Amino acid sequence: MSDATEFRDRALSLGLARVAEQAALASAKLIGRGDEKAADQAAVNAMRTQLNLLDIAGVVVIGEGERDEAPMLYIGEEVGSGNGPAVDIALDPLEGTTLTAKDMPNALTVIAMGPRGSMLHAPDVYMEKLAVGPGLPENVVSLTMDPATRVMALATAKNCAPENITVCVLERPRHEAMIAELRTTSCAIRLITDGDIFAAIAAASSEVGVDVLMGIGGTPEGVVAAAALKAMGGQILGRLHPRNDEEKKAAIALGYDLSKVLTINDLVSGDDAFFAATGLTDGELLRGVRYDAYGARSHSLVMRSRSGTIRYIETHHRHDRLSAYSSDTTK
Repeated sequence: MSDATEFRDRALSLGLARVAEQAALASAKLIGRGDEKAADQAAVNAMRTQLNLLDIAGVVVIGEGERDEAPMLYIGEEVGSGNGPAVDIALDPLEGTTLTAKDMPNALTVIAMGPRGSMLHAPDVYMEKLAVGPGLPENVVSLTMDPATRVMALATAKNCAPENITVCVLERPRHEAMIAELRTTSCAIRLITDGDIFAAIAAASSEVGVDVLMGIGGTPEGVVAAAALKAMGGQILGRLHPRNDEEKKAAIALGYDLSKVLTINDLVSGDDAFFAATGLTDGELLRGVRYDAYGARSHSLVMRSRSGTIRYIETHHRHDRLSAYSSDTTK
């Protein structure tokens, strides 16, 4: 088995782009069809097939669930040819199953990769998250601050008024009190129905117009987002937030400290993470899959933390070669 230093092969970033692309192409025919499960399964099938074409010895650490809950891309599943570097893989084959089923913006296929042991093996509980973009002092905002104080601190750091700050929040009943407090600062609030990986990236991107992500969402999504933010120079903080006593007991039994504030380096350690996402439906960050006379076009984002590079890739897929299950590694 190769050692971790071989993970620095830059070609892996293009390999991940292909994985995300094929998952998006496989799900694209199900956009607006109202079948969340079918769209998700199509992405899972395609992503797994493409991962197994990569020369890696991969283990899924963030995936579709525990082995007894998911037939493929389950936590602990080994993927890849087994001949390359040992890596951790965190993925969300379809972030935004509801967005896809309803043909709503910002559905993505998402995958991240790092050297073996670099990614938090996150429990399936919620996490309180706080994400901001690059160019800000470390710990400019914190989870110990109340939401209004975070807005004021961010406005001071950006040398602007609070009303010029935009906060992205998942629209959920659990966030009603936070939203009410944020309103007192006169900041703008971008409410989203799904997709807090997108929201974390949006907070670090100059393309979207979001300054900060706040709120409670999935812990696995926090790990995936951390890989992207590493490349972008952003910051993310998290704290586990079990939904009930059963989840709390399970997390504690697994050795997790529920009071600990997790930094970006706790979520993804080191400086060798790759991240790739492909747009499935049109969004502010990426365009969705489009069909034309040639075949299909996909729009992807590929990032590498070591170099800090962020690449946007538009790929044209010829109609007679459109197969998410192709074994052709030159595709």
